[in-house]
Amino acid sequence: MSEPLAERMRPRTLDDYVGQKHLVGEGAVLRKMIEAGRISSFILWGPPGVGKTTLAQIVASTLDVPFYTLSAVTSGVKEVREVIEKAKNGRFFNSNSPILFIDEIHRFSKSQQDSLLGAVEKGIVTLIGATTENPSFEVIRPLLSRCQLYVLKSLDKEDLEDLMQKAITKDLELSKKKIELKETGAILRYSGGDARKLLNILELVVESAGSDEVTITDELVETQLQQNPLAYDKTGDMHYDIISAFIKSIRGSDPDAALYWMARMIEGGEDPQFIARRMVISASEDIGLANPNALLLANSAFDTVMKIGWPEARIALAQTAVYLATSQKSNSAYLGIDAALETVRKTGNLPVPLHIRNAPTKLMADLGYHDGYKYPHDYPGHFTTQQYLPDGIKDTRFWHAQHSPAEDRLYNWMVTCWGDRYKE
Repeated sequence: MSEPLAERMRPRTLDDYVGQKHLVGEGAVLRKMIEAGRISSFILWGPPGVGKTTLAQIVASTLDVPFYTLSAVTSGVKEVREVIEKAKNGRFFNSNSPILFIDEIHRFSKSQQDSLLGAVEKGIVTLIGATTENPSFEVIRPLLSRCQLYVLKSLDKEDLEDLMQKAITKDLELSKKKIELKETGAILRYSGGDARKLLNILELVVESAGSDEVTITDELVETQLQQNPLAYDKTGDMHYDIISAFIKSIRGSDPDAALYWMARMIEGGEDPQFIARRMVISASEDIGLANPNALLLANSAFDTVMKIGWPEARIALAQTAVYLATSQKSNSAYLGIDAALETVRKTGNLPVPLHIRNAPTKLMADLGYHDGYKYPHDYPGHFTTQQYLPDGIKDTRFWHAQHSPAEDRLYNWMVTCWGDRYKE
């Protein structure tokens, strides 16, 4: 039986690798390390199907070192120690360390991660971890501090179209057929920036056509995927579609849909911490100041999940999902910090006004640091007008209230304090 198209099309060199130019393009940080022949341990963080495993294999092949791989789903401490022992015994003097690639490293327990520390510290292995989850949540600090972190991005439209062209012209099986990419909108939409999913869909559509002449259209792709709803999701990547549906249902104030998508995740064996973490993010991003208690409840749910696990944790998660979905919504804090970040990127390091600088030394005091600062608690209502932003942006607004009852109280207080600056 022939290998799947996604495996047949797996790049073998950096020049064949699609996407991630910020890491492996000419002059990029990871490419320079690989070309220099020496790399340090690193973790690749990014969504599924963007080339994490492929990149690790290319690194090992380019450096010509032994390549060991473990899956965090199926391997325990025993397997980790066995691989480390093999690496230690198989290494030649003064040669590069063997590479140990751990897929889904975020699923490794603390004890499994602890068992890697010594080998990474001593250079017995060079660790390459791959994760779809934020490593700062899932990887223990001692191990994270010994690894570089590289973020991989979803592939863009040009990358995916280039990959499809390569597949239909260079793959041994597909190149035997006459395939025309007349429309690519549906196939790109369903793949969601995931190269593996894209190639799975392409292979499914071509095979289902039952002919050596295939014209890819949006209608053909949608028809085939409706008939084979899971065929393009062989590796479980629907996990990301469902969490997206869950969060969007909360954002859209539909508690029934939120419970449905949560049930889908529970039945699918999802990690309860993953669900809880997403709700903590939603509580700040989508509900925010319209109901500040949402963040408190989401954090409590996360703590509850950590303490009790399945199946009881489903109740706390469901309670929180319903509360978030039925809460009024505001993303004013989310928009505010993004606006402030954009201003910082454009204006750089503007000087702090002298009167709100700290003055811990006599010299700083003599230079005028802290001079003229008004201590708000000395004034009626614990407020007095003074400038807090740098001179160049002193009148800039970042936070704009979204008028839910809870947020209106905050807004009205700002109008009381600042007058016309906050009137909208």
